[in-house]
Amino acid sequence: MENNNTPQQNSNQQSESNHNRNRQQNNNRRKPQQYNNRNSQQKNSNQNRQNSKPNRNSSRARRPKIDTTIPNDMKSAILENERIQQERMAPWRQLEVSSKGRLRFTPLGGLGEIGGNIAVLESENSAIIIDVGMSFPDETMHGVDILVPDFTYLHQIKDKIKGIVITHAHEDHIGATPYLFKELKFPIYGTPLALAMIGNKFDEHGLQADKKLFRYIVKRRQYNIGDFKIEWIHMTHSIVDSCSLAIETPVGTLIHTADFKIDHTPIDGYTADLHRFAYYGAKGVLCLFSDSTNSHSPGFTKSESVVGETFDRLFEKANGRVIMSTFSSNVHRIFQAMDRGVKHGRKICVIGRSMERNIETTRRLGYIDIDDRHFIDAHEVNRYKDDEILVVTTGSQGETMAALSRMATDEHRHIKLKPTDTVIISASAIPGNEASVSKLMNLLLKAGVTVRYKEFSDIHVSGHASQEEQKLIIRLVQPKFFLPVHGEFNHITAHAKTAIKCGVDERNILLMSDGDQIEITPKYIKKVRTVKAGKRYIDNQNNKEIYADVVDDRQKLSTEGIVNIVLKVSIQTGRMDGKPVVMSYGLVPDKEDKRFSTEVEKMIEQYLVNEKIEQGTSNKVIEDNIRGLVRKYIIRHYKKYPIIIPTVFLV
Repeated sequence: MENNNTPQQNSNQQSESNHNRNRQQNNNRRKPQQYNNRNSQQKNSNQNRQNSKPNRNSSRARRPKIDTTIPNDMKSAILENERIQQERMAPWRQLEVSSKGRLRFTPLGGLGEIGGNIAVLESENSAIIIDVGMSFPDETMHGVDILVPDFTYLHQIKDKIKGIVITHAHEDHIGATPYLFKELKFPIYGTPLALAMIGNKFDEHGLQADKKLFRYIVKRRQYNIGDFKIEWIHMTHSIVDSCSLAIETPVGTLIHTADFKIDHTPIDGYTADLHRFAYYGAKGVLCLFSDSTNSHSPGFTKSESVVGETFDRLFEKANGRVIMSTFSSNVHRIFQAMDRGVKHGRKICVIGRSMERNIETTRRLGYIDIDDRHFIDAHEVNRYKDDEILVVTTGSQGETMAALSRMATDEHRHIKLKPTDTVIISASAIPGNEASVSKLMNLLLKAGVTVRYKEFSDIHVSGHASQEEQKLIIRLVQPKFFLPVHGEFNHITAHAKTAIKCGVDERNILLMSDGDQIEITPKYIKKVRTVKAGKRYIDNQNNKEIYADVVDDRQKLSTEGIVNIVLKVSIQTGRMDGKPVVMSYGLVPDKEDKRFSTEVEKMIEQYLVNEKIEQGTSNKVIEDNIRGLVRKYIIRHYKKYPIIIPTVFLV
């Protein structure tokens, strides 16, 4: 057939043919894979070949075949627009894939749990710690107030660590810093508010001298810390001065959102600095680490400002005193309550050590602007009419020693609850604290007060991003790799699915657990090993550690009971000298104590008949044997595993 096309037309058709053939080859090359399978050499090879190819995982690449009869200049524009769109949607292709460097990211807390956030980022020569947070115990950890991370791995790499990077001042990101500084000390970088709150903790722990290691940062500036260049990016959350991190490394740029939501009407007027996310996204981001806490929630998280409107309605309804409880670090929430209190002609009384300290700090630094004349001390409350009082206090999680719990049990020195009081609990229960919050609610209602909690939908809003906000960050950053952080496994799994919908190749996503060490290069991410991670138990009354075996014993005592056995054994006869004393607690009811003691006595008598006791026989051997006999008997008859303490005196 005669070819009537011009040379330019032939060239365009050949270009189109090659383009379509490449598309087909890429489609054939795709295979379904799971998130965590990264170790296959073939998969890495396929992924490397795709570095120069468009991402075909979303519908944006599914354009119809171009009609060959359309004008050449139109065809050329379509193809050029397609190329530009592919570049725009995958800016990470600008990254230098030939780099020989590699990074390692190791979460030591915050994954598989809510709270306790701490992670380590390492290059070949240096490392940084991102946040040093605490978490709360569950009801089985008797006598434990807080949990702090296990710092074993930090000791192993302490010579590489160049600094600690703090994203914001919530307890689950800074609460464990004094415990780390008692073992290891490094320069610590953060905003003035975050370091001021850490400074308060250092004062409590006698670490005032370590404040010389504080490095106050300015947002939108880069700081050289070891091999890393780090910029703090302003982000909205449920605390003032929250930040995300842009980390330039030898192998590419990383973005760590830390805790965030996208609040377009924040209380202080400072919206999230989305321009910087877009700036780094356009330059090409190797990996995005993003907050997963609210990844099951569709839509957008409500603005913090809606809580203020709810406070207005509640203050108008209240005829007596208003007692508002929330997290002591939620500065914007506290400010809104106090601002509404002033508006309704109420004096403000702040109660609770952490609440008092945080409000004093934020007022001193200029984040809360309320005149001194509006504040009163707790002992002055009774000088005013009830409808002239607002009490701002701690205890929204039902903590036994917190001020609100002591009010509910009529143990507070200054505040005695009245039926005319309105108690506002402006917080949601942290996972694991539901029972404590429920107990607090029951106590408050028995005291006759009006409790405002979940019946008002906007009495509390989350500080974490819902799915649409998570999508926005992913689309602004357009990372090559995605690692969901901060949350239980179900949260990070849901976040991974959201990322896939936003065009991230599912082969470029890993789901991590605490202790997993992830290797990151321009070509791949993979898990390389697991390091020691876990929790240490802290008694907050004396700021000292409770060892794990002590907590285990307490748990066993609470569920299994204890048996004490005291007896004397004659070395000459090999028999008991008198009757043994057998005492059990938490195992059998009082009415069965005598029968249980008799059974144990018979077992011991039979054991001594069969066992030859001689001069030199150790009482420890006899105690161990008796313990084994009694344990078998109890397991067989009671299906329990109590602590058994035999004490034998050889006479």
